[in-house]
Parts: sequence; C-alpha cells; structure tokens
Amino acid sequence: MVPATFLENMQIKKVRVEKKSRKLTVVVSSFSSNAQKLSEFQSFLEESFPSLKEIKIVVESPSLSTVEEVLENWEKVVLELSEEYPSSLSFLKTCDVAKEGQNRITVKAPTYAIYEMAKSSKLDFAIREFLRNRYELNLDVELIFSEEGEEIAEKIIEEDIKAIEEVIQKDEKSKKEKSRSEENRVLLGKEMKAKPISIKDVSAETDEVVIEGEIFSIDFKELKSKVLMVFDITDYTSSILVKTFLTEEKYEILKDEIDVGTFVRLRGNVIYDKYEGDLVIDLKDLELIPPKKRMDLSEEKRVELHLHTQMSTLDAVPSATEVIKRAAEWGHKAVAITDHAVVQAFPEAMEASREYGVKVIYGMEGYMVDDGIPIVTGESEASLEGEFVVFDIETTGLSNINDEIIEIGAVKIKNKKIVDTFETFVNPQIPISSFITKLTGIDESMVKDAPLIEEVLPKFLEFAKGAVLVAHNANFDVSFIKSKAKKLGLTVENTVLDTLELSRHLYQDLKNYKLDTLAEFFEVKLLHHHRAVEDAKATAEIFIKMLEKLQEIGIKSVSEINSVLMEREVDVKKLPVYHVTILVKDQKGLRNLYEIISRSNLEFFHRTPRIPKSLLVKMREGLIIGSACEQGEVFRALVSNLEEKKLEDIINFYDYLEIQPVGNNEFLIERGEVRSVEELKEINRKIYELGKKYNKLVVATGDVHFLDPWDDVYRKILMAGKGYKDADRQPPLYFRTTEEMLMEFEYLGEEAAREVVIENPNKIAEIVEDVKPIPEGTFPPVIEGAEEELRRITLEKAHEIYGDPLPPIVQERLDRELNAIINNGYAVMYVIAQKLVSKSLQDGYLVGSRGSVGSSLVATMSGITEVNPLPPHYVCPKCKHSEFVTDGSFGCGVDMPDKYCPNCGTLMKKDGFDIPFEVFMGFEGDKEPDIDLNFSGEYQPIAHRYTEELFGKGHVFRAGTIGTLADKTAYGYVKKYFEERNLTVHKSEIKRLTMGCTGIKRTTGQHPGGVMVVPKDKSIYDFTPIQRPADAEDTDVITTHFDYHSLSGKLLKLDILGHDDPTVIRMLEDLTGVNARKIPLDDKKTMSLFTSVEALGIDPEELGTPVGTLGLPEFGTKFVRQMLIETRPTTFDELVRISGLSHGTDVWLNNAQDIIREGIATLKEVIAARDDIMLYLISKGMDKKLSFKIMENVRKGKGVTQEEIEEMKKHGVPDWFIQSCQKIKYMFPKAHAVAYVIMAFRIAYFKVYYPEAFYATYFTVRADDFNLDIVLGGKESIKRAIKEIEAKGNNATPKEKNLLTVLEVALEMYLRGIKFTNVDLYRSDAEKFLITEEGLLPPLNSLEGVGIQAAKAIAQERENGKFISIEDFRNRTRVSKTVIEILKQYGCLEDLPESNQLSLF
Repeated sequence: MVPATFLENMQIKKVRVEKKSRKLTVVVSSFSSNAQKLSEFQSFLEESFPSLKEIKIVVESPSLSTVEEVLENWEKVVLELSEEYPSSLSFLKTCDVAKEGQNRITVKAPTYAIYEMAKSSKLDFAIREFLRNRYELNLDVELIFSEEGEEIAEKIIEEDIKAIEEVIQKDEKSKKEKSRSEENRVLLGKEMKAKPISIKDVSAETDEVVIEGEIFSIDFKELKSKVLMVFDITDYTSSILVKTFLTEEKYEILKDEIDVGTFVRLRGNVIYDKYEGDLVIDLKDLELIPPKKRMDLSEEKRVELHLHTQMSTLDAVPSATEVIKRAAEWGHKAVAITDHAVVQAFPEAMEASREYGVKVIYGMEGYMVDDGIPIVTGESEASLEGEFVVFDIETTGLSNINDEIIEIGAVKIKNKKIVDTFETFVNPQIPISSFITKLTGIDESMVKDAPLIEEVLPKFLEFAKGAVLVAHNANFDVSFIKSKAKKLGLTVENTVLDTLELSRHLYQDLKNYKLDTLAEFFEVKLLHHHRAVEDAKATAEIFIKMLEKLQEIGIKSVSEINSVLMEREVDVKKLPVYHVTILVKDQKGLRNLYEIISRSNLEFFHRTPRIPKSLLVKMREGLIIGSACEQGEVFRALVSNLEEKKLEDIINFYDYLEIQPVGNNEFLIERGEVRSVEELKEINRKIYELGKKYNKLVVATGDVHFLDPWDDVYRKILMAGKGYKDADRQPPLYFRTTEEMLMEFEYLGEEAAREVVIENPNKIAEIVEDVKPIPEGTFPPVIEGAEEELRRITLEKAHEIYGDPLPPIVQERLDRELNAIINNGYAVMYVIAQKLVSKSLQDGYLVGSRGSVGSSLVATMSGITEVNPLPPHYVCPKCKHSEFVTDGSFGCGVDMPDKYCPNCGTLMKKDGFDIPFEVFMGFEGDKEPDIDLNFSGEYQPIAHRYTEELFGKGHVFRAGTIGTLADKTAYGYVKKYFEERNLTVHKSEIKRLTMGCTGIKRTTGQHPGGVMVVPKDKSIYDFTPIQRPADAEDTDVITTHFDYHSLSGKLLKLDILGHDDPTVIRMLEDLTGVNARKIPLDDKKTMSLFTSVEALGIDPEELGTPVGTLGLPEFGTKFVRQMLIETRPTTFDELVRISGLSHGTDVWLNNAQDIIREGIATLKEVIAARDDIMLYLISKGMDKKLSFKIMENVRKGKGVTQEEIEEMKKHGVPDWFIQSCQKIKYMFPKAHAVAYVIMAFRIAYFKVYYPEAFYATYFTVRADDFNLDIVLGGKESIKRAIKEIEAKGNNATPKEKNLLTVLEVALEMYLRGIKFTNVDLYRSDAEKFLITEEGLLPPLNSLEGVGIQAAKAIAQERENGKFISIEDFRNRTRVSKTVIEILKQYGCLEDLPESNQLSLF
C-alpha cells in the first residue's frame, strides 16, 4: 500500500508492469514543483519491489493530442524529455522539427556530427517512447541531417560523445549504483566532488581539471629520491598524459593498485610540458572508480553470426582474442568469425576459444559470383529467324520502386533484320537529377510534355507482344518494366534474352562486356551512349551479329541457347560479385571451405578471391550458407525489386537469411538506392516474411567491424588511409548487446525481434559442431627407411674419420643423439636436410648452417653441417688415431698447436668446437629440431624444386606470412588522418589510436626460405588453405594461407634460405681454383686481419681503420670493427665469441662491453652465446633441466625469475652474470656463430692471398649501391666521397650508408694497388666484375640507370656480331633511349656512328 504522505501530493493515474523485462512504470499527476517528493516516492518503490530490474515514474503533463500541438509546445517537450534523457537537451536545442504527414515528425540536425550523436543515442526512439508514455500519442519520429552547414572537423571532435552517453545510460539502467564512498577509493590526495569534463575539452586555457577514464599506458621511472609516475588516460573523446612524483611509500602502494585497464578519476593542473611538447596534467588527486564497460544484461543472450577481426585487410579493428573475450564477458555461448575472403584469424580464435570457453563458429564472408545465370529466361519455341524486340530504357535512378522511366527505345528484329522501331520520352512526374541529365542528356524540359507511363507502357507491351524481349543487362530493364506494369495491373509474359550474359558465353576473351566495348568489338556505331534509342539500336545491331554466331555453332532456336551455351565456362573474373556468409558446420565443412578458399585464390582471383556459385554448390557439404549484408544477393534482389520467381530461386540457395541494423545501410539513402530509413526497415520486414514463406531461418547480424561505438575512429583512420573520401561517415558496425539488438529490431514486433535476435542465431550455433581449424598432433612426412638410412650415413662418415671401433666419446655421443632423434620421430628431418645439402654440394655450391643444428654430431656426420660439436681434438687422417682435450684449455680444436700422429707421423687434423647436443634438442631429446640452412641465393630456387621432387607436387608449399600494420606505419596513418583534417589532438590520443591500429592485417607474404611439407597421406586442406603471396597474380609461388607460425609443430618446416656467403665462395672457387673446404682455419696471416692490416700491406691511417676486415661478412661493419679493436682477438674461439656478442640484442652494448671494460670478467668469461649460460650454470652444480630452461628464457628476452635468481645465488653464480642475463633480449647459439665464422674466415683467406678475386667477387655479389663515377676517380675521389657521407652522420640516407661501405672497400683495393677500369661495351660482363691486366672491369649493370635486363640484352646481342651503328644497337638490343644516353656518357658508344650507312666504295 502506498503511504498517504505520497497521495497527498499526487494522484496515481496508471500502473504498467512488463513481466519479461521486470519493469514497472507508474504514471502520476504533475508535481514538477516537488522534485524531492518524487525522488522519495522512487526510493519507496525500489525498497518495496527489490526484484524489479527497473522502476520508472512518469509525470503526466497537460495533454498533447496532435502533431501540431507537439510542434507548438516543442521547447516544453524538449525540457520534459531531458529530465529522462539528460543528453538530449544539448542535441535537440540545435535541431529543427517539422511535420511530415498525419502522424510523423522529422527532427533535422544542423550537422552530421549532431545527427550521428542523436542517432547513436537513439533519440528518435526516446522521443517516440516519451510521447507515447507521457501523452499516449503514437507518432513516427525520423532523424535527418542538413547537408548545409556540416563541418567535418566538428564531427570528428564531437561524435564520440555518444559512446560515453551510452555507457552512462546503460550503467544507470542495469543496476542501482553503490554510493561513491563504497566503490571509489582515494589513492592520492582527497576525494573529488566536482563533475569531470571530457578530455577533448582540455586546452591550454584550462586550469585545474577533473577527468576520468581508462589508463592505457603506464610507466614508473625511479629517480634518486623519488619515483616519476607517468600514464596515459582516455575517456574515448580524447586522451592525455598525466604526471606526478611519488614518494617510495606511495610508489609501493600505487604500483599494485593501478595498471593498464584501470579506471580512475583524477584532478590536476593542465600545464605545457616542454619535454613532452604537449599539454599534460600535473596530478594532485587520484581515485579508483568502477570500470565503465558495456555489458549484456539480458537473461537470454544473442549469438553474433557476422563479425570481422583485424584479419579483414585494413578494414576491421579487433583481434579474435578480443572478440571472444568480450563474448565471454557478456555471457554469449558462441560467436562467429567471418572475415572478408580469409580465415587467417582461425588459429588465434581456436586458442582464445579454449581460454575463454566460448564456442567459435568458424566462417568467412566470401565474394561469390553466379556463374549459372541463364541467358534466356522463360519458355520460347521461337527460331533465331523469329521476332525479337531489343529495347533499352533511361530512368531517374536505380530503384524501380522509387524511380521512374524517362525514355523507352526499342527495335524489332525479324529474320535478323530491323523491321520496326519504338521510341518515346516518358514524363516521370518527379524531378530529374543533374547526375541523370549529365549521364543521359535528358532534362526536365524534354519530358514535361511527354506522355505518362500509363499511356506509354501499354503501347510498348503491344509493340513487343509475342516477341522475345532482348536487352543488355536485362535484369535492370525488365525489372523496371515489370514493376511499372504491375502497378498498372499489366502483365509481362515475354521470354527475355540478356545480351550481357550471351556475350559472356560467346566471346570470353573480351576485357569486359559493357555495351560500348561490344560496339567497338563489332564495329557498331554508338553515338549517344545512355540514350535509350541509340543504345537499343546499337544493341540490335550487335544482337544480329550474335544471332549469326549462334547459327554458326549449330543453335537454331531460342530454347537451345541455355542448354548449349551454359555448358561452356564463363570467365568468373568478369562477373558481378555478391557477398555471402559461409559458416562451418563440421570438420568436413572446414576442409571444403579450405579448398574453396584455395581455388578462389589460385583459379578465380581478380581483385578479390572469387567463389563461383557452382563451386559452392558442389562443395557445400558441412557448410551453412547465409545471405550476408547489403551486398548479398537477397538484399540486392529486393533493392532491384526482382520478380517473385527470381527471388524464390535466389532465396532457395541459402540456409539462412540475414538482416542488419538500418544504420549499417543508411549510406544507400545517400546513394539514392533507397529513399528513407523506413524503406530500409521495409526491406528487413520483407526478408523476415520471405524467411517465413520459404522456411528459412532469419537472423539479425551486426556485420561487426569494431567492438564499441567509439572504436569507429580506428576504422575511419584505416578507410582514410586507403583513400576513401567518405571515411568519416562510418556506419555503426559495433558489437551489439542482446538488449541493443532487440531495440534495433523492435519495429518487427516483440516476438519477431526476439526470434531473429535470440532464438534463430542460437539455433544455428547449436547445430554447429566443435571444429578444430588445425588438427592436433604432429604430422611429419614419411621417408621409408629414414631411420636406418640416417644411422648408416652417420656411422659410415664417423668410421671414415675416427675409425672402427669409434672412440668412446664419439660412440657415446652418436648413440645418445641417434636414440633421441630416431625415438622422437625426427630422423626424416635429418634425412631430408642431408639430401638437400648433398644435392647442393654435388652441384658445386657450399651450404652454410644456421641456428643450433651444428650442436648435433649426427648432423655433422650426415653432412648437414660442417660444424663439429665434439670437444677440441686431434684426429689422424691416415691411421684414425685421435686425442680429445676435455680440460677446457682450448675453446676449439682450430686453436690447438699443430701435432703429428704419434703412431704414423702424419700431421693430424684439428677439429671440435665443444657444443652440447642439448642446446639443440633438450636433455630429453624431445625438443623439435629446427634445421636452418643457408644455400646460395643463386641455388635457392633449385633447392626448393628439389624438395618438391622429394615429396611430390601438392605436398610442398612456401611458408606463408601475414604482414600487419607495424607501430610506425600505424602512427603514419593516424598522423596523416588528423593532418588532412587540420585537427590538433594530444600526443596521447595519437598514441592510443596508433596502438589500436597496430596489428591490423595489411598484406600477406612468404618466409624468405621456409617451406612447409605435407605428408603423402594427408592433404594441405587438412591443415590450411593455400594462396599466392600478397594476392599477386603474376607469380607461381604458392604459400600457406595461415601464417607459418600457426602450423609450427604440426607440419615440417624446412628453412631453405638464400644467402650471399655460399654465392661468394662459389665465385671465389671458380676464379681461383681453390677448394674453400680445404682452407686452413688456423692460417696466421688470415687471423691477423682481425687485429691489423699488416697482411694487406697498407697504412691503417690512410685506410681509416686499424683492422683488415672490410668486406668480410659478420666482421666488416663499423660496429663489429670497433669490437675487434677493443677485444684484439687472436684465436678462432675468440672470433666465435665476438660473432655471438655482435649478433645478440643487448648482449654486447650496455652489457658484456662494460663488464670487460671494468675488468669484472674477460672476453672468454662473459656470456657470448646461449650455450654459455647453460654450461656455466651446470658447472656451478645447478640442475641440468633448470639450467636449460634458464638458457631458453634468457635467449628469448624473458630474463630470469626471482626464484631462479635465488637458486643461482645458492650455487655461487656471481651478480654480474645474473644481471647480464636480465639484460639480454636475444642470443645466438654458438653453433650458428661457428658456422658464420668458418665462412667469414674462408673469405678472409681469399682476401689475403687472392685480392683481385676477393674484390671482384665482393663488388659483384654485395655492392648493390655502386657508384662508378666516384671509384673511377681513384683514391682521392673515394676519400672525398667518404668524408662527405661521414659528415652527414645520422642524416645520411640508407643508400648513402650502403655506398659508404662500398667506398671503404674500394679505397682499400686502391691502396693495395688494384684499380677499376671503365666499362667496355664488348668486354664487360652483364653483371659480374671481371679481373683484367688493367684492373677490375665493371659490368654493364654497374652503370646507374642500366638495369640487369638491359645489360643482359646487350651481352646477348653482341654475341651475334659487332654493332655497326647506334641505330643498329638500339634496334637489336631494344634498350631505352635513357640507357643509350648513359652508355654514350661513359664512352661506350664513341666508335659507333648514329645511323646505318651504305658504303659504295
């Protein structure tokens, strides 16, 4: 019972209870003068009915019963409305309101920004509900905006306010807020009572401000006595940087309280920070506030079946993980992933599904083409000599519902001759736009006196009676005629023939099938295109030629056309594209989808991967097909107002039909394809009705491209980056809650809305099985007898080197390795690598190993790598006597003194680099080996082809990669976006938006040398689709669709990389006849290069460096040369350590370098390679597996945990070693360093003993930025150029920096007495530097501007005889005028006359 104290001041007029939503509405008489009493009554009801979700008190005002009364009292209506919807006041005060019909008003926003904010806040719905509840007045309310006065800058700045308003409104509705004192917690300063302002409103004029939002970046910087706390905060209208100094005590509290994702309210002074170059907030007060997030509070949840992730190329924002996490937070049991034409989010989605417990419905939004469109529609027994009426119409627009015909032109054909014509203008009784006038030449003055369609259409139908109707793109013209005929009560029963479809089947080689293209092909005059009369006449002439073609191929009647021609394949690349949603129902469907994607990329790609409808029909088992968005067949058919029969055929193809929020498709109004929002709603109603009629589920989908309404700014940036002019007009493609979606489709009625939003999507989710996009387990290829072959090859080589029986240390190592490799199923990987290396060596190219493969003695003995991981040792090549040094006195065998065999007196071979096998495969031998090989860049394609020979075509594919927006690129997109709009925003906002755009897919590519191998009993479609890299249509390379990391551990990946070093070695061997593998790795003169230039016989001061490693791989850079100067290496082991130090990240700089300089440890003691960590910790008595784990974590940049540090200290590991581990971000394995140094040392040997060959090879293979002008000038010219580039410092361009390296090597060459000669037309090679008596002869392509193809053409043609003139040269080589001018400039053509001359004497 209501207490009397309340009834004294008011009268209860009406009570309404909504059971499903648990909502109570109480209508009372006006007591605007007693707001406090109203608030008390609200509290009384909430305490009395705690189970209700929402209680609303509606204050009844004097009655408004007509549209006119609403308009007269509009200001009052706005004020009353703002009591319930506070945000509406500022919007509606700027809007104009007008009457539209009997029960309809329009609210006209002055700018697009206000329109967007009002629309997203659903103010049209709010006004309508307010008038219905308050005044029992049912009016239709439509929001529109004024084109005039729209300011894009204002829109950008203001639009995202809508998001904050929505968050606040939903939070208020969802639950009664706890008092601030209960939920908010002061962390710094004092509690804040002031209302926060939007960050976008913070300016230089602002003094003290209160703001609130989410922290998205935070950093604590420890200074001498204080800690500087710096964080970025956003409220989604903008972002700003906040700074303050903390005491140690406050820091200890705050570091555990706030982090990325924390919501806070704060107060501080706005200041300009010179260091940041921007406004920042100097923090005073800080308190935690509850997170403000959108939540789905409905008891029954929807399922989103149309959603894009950041794998939709530069089009969608969220990652699959973010989407699935949000679905889990909202309580959604499932969510579909349907990216544009790709499924590259599947692997991530699979992992997120496991983590968050949400079923993923795997799918894709594909690009479908209908390759089965009939040429002839309807029945006809007419012969090709019969009557045809070829016609064309011009209209006021594209919609046969809203637009009208303005001209009909027709030509009657009989016996393949024109026998009659029909032409007339039609008065459309609606305006003709300037666009249509420009297109057709028809303006309103030309049709104002023309007959109406009611008069014209019957005459036209009479003209066409009994004839076959013929039109180009007949769907458009015939649909218009049938639509207008239906309104007049007329029927059109003619058979229809479409010349567009006919031409596609008859003339497949045409570039397209537009009317003007066909007219050009048939040499038919088309004087006034887009005039009905002219187009009809031209089409008629073309059609007559087509009739002749039909008769040539044996077709005699119209009825035969479809049956004969539809058997021919059409070029799907020239067909119109429709969007289609494809969902995976089961594992069979997944495999079919993978094959569909693959074929669409490899066979039917044109701008996008196209899926022929026939292919989809053939492979639809296990798939669920949906009608997609406004670019889908069903929506297009309704916009085109197709006849029922065609509509039925289209709908019957689909398993379910989609309807989407009208906001998604409002751009169609601007395009003129639909007239109003109401028409968009009507299309959705029609789809719902068609679903009922044809027994198809109808589902409401969001076409989601971002998670929250305010995230549309990311898509604006992406679209602007792609050049879209309308990028700022983003449809509301955010992830909607169940409540939001129900409200969106309320116009269907409560039951229907519930059906399409909740029931039907859940039905589809329920029939979808749990699918694994990538199978679990490992699927290595099988080579019969691989285990026995590996054991045989290994032992044969071992016995060849060490004798039989093997030394115990060798036998034990091989047994341990072979057992681990064979028992874990890795023998096949070794055998494959062995075959590849063996093939390359047979073909004359050395192979360098990478990574840790040199840690395996089996790899060495089987010929995969040259690196011998045994301890340093001597072995006699004659009697096989061996001696192993295991006391650590030598780092590697190369550094030991020479020794003769005590048994037979032969000089023994020195080998062994002391590398543990466990670095490669772990102490259990179960870590999958990664065998990386460096082949010559010249030989790499041959190695790839050989892999295919080994495993068979269709079982070897290049490893695919996915290129995403890196932070620098994303930053460029964001900066450009605001610069183009002349907008200034805080740097923190730039940072936030950059972070949001980073990681979005930009393109696809291929690993430099990785190939994925599929076992013979499997198909690639069991694992991934396939495609060409970067959508390239001009390449034979086929890659995995998934990034190769996703397939890691499932399929074997072979790294067959291209590298310069093997190419250099091959060229040096060819030039000198020296076998590089026999070069002694302890040669003293060669070793001296790493500490001096004495072996080169030149002055170090003139060269500019005291070491002789210029041009040597791994040791020629300025950075490594400085390391050599500091460390002065004299042994091969030290070179290996320097290689490890130089290739790591944070291993030398700010780490080992300082440790050595301060005398804490020596070069031999510091951590140089990852192996050092494990071996040192084991030597200290630590557990082997823990030592291995620490090594693995450190080399990946993960550092060591506190528990591991304590364990290390227990075992006496010094602090410098622990601190060094903590700094390292990446480390080389020792085996990799050894392999690199072996190659470098061999090349250094040639530099010492075969200088001409060394420099010829260096400039051929490595000198991409060669400048002939400078080097031909000699030493002084080179020195000047070096000085000029060095003077630029960091301002030098990458090209100049590369040139600097080349010039340094060129200077060294001149100092050694070798010079360059000028290019010679007949003697210079196309691309190689040649050794001559005069000096090095540069190739033709060393001339800047002469490309490799031009150089090859010249070299090839000169074999056919000398050139007799420049004219002859140009005609035979086909080179450009520019190339000829360059050759003239260098005197290459000075002996040739300009033109051919006939000699008479």
